[in-house]
Amino acid sequence: MSQITGHISQIIGAVIDVYFDTEGQDAEKVLPKIHDALKIDRGDGRVLIVEVQQHIGEDTVRCVAMDNTDGLHRGMEAIPLGTPILMPAGDQIKGRMLNVIGQPIDGMKQLDMKGAYPIHLT
Repeated sequence: MSQITGHISQIIGAVIDVYFDTEGQDAEKVLPKIHDALKIDRGDGRVLIVEVQQHIGEDTVRCVAMDNTDGLHRGMEAIPLGTPILMPAGDQIKGRMLNVIGQPIDGMKQLDMKGAYPIHLT
């Protein structure tokens, strides 16, 4: 997949539309795939992960946010990660509390993403 940066075009609650300027390229080849993750830098050091749910035409994808969308605005950059959201695996996660994007929320050490798997089966 070609790495092109998108920009938020619409925000409706947890639903975010992201526009990609494909510059005449085949949109099917350069747009992120369904279930791929996008990263949006909020500008205050926090990052929001969104997941592509639908290609809605006109070089735009519809995404669902994995956290609140407070403070987002049109025009913010959305960078495709090229993979679905990944969850850590193995003994390291036993007894741990994780959020929906695989980050620990229990105040303990970060997890190793070796052996991580996508949250959607293909």
